[in-house]
Amino acid sequence: MIEIEVQNETHQSQHRLRFAAVPRIGEGLRLREKNGMWASYDVLDVWYQKADFGDVWMPYIHVRLTAGEELGGVNDDGFDDGYDREFDDDFAMRSALEREARPFKI
Repeated sequence: MIEIEVQNETHQSQHRLRFAAVPRIGEGLRLREKNGMWASYDVLDVWYQKADFGDVWMPYIHVRLTAGEELGGVNDDGFDDGYDREFDDDFAMRSALEREARPFKI
């Protein structure tokens, strides 16, 4: 097993995980979110840095949530609050556009 530091761009976090092989750039990974659900991530970058001990090079990967994958209403605590932010934003935008399109009535 290879211990790799995973730098997650989506959550701005860093974790050390064990892999059987070092993933390549462009490959997809399934990582577990804080809420226990699995999500797809793309590997953006892979690099190696020399460790503090001996002549050992440690792998690092940089990942980001796959386009089209949604976190599903997870708040900062990692729990699903049931609030659909995308729907609410879309509804607010449509309401604002409809108010602008209607003539003003006295």
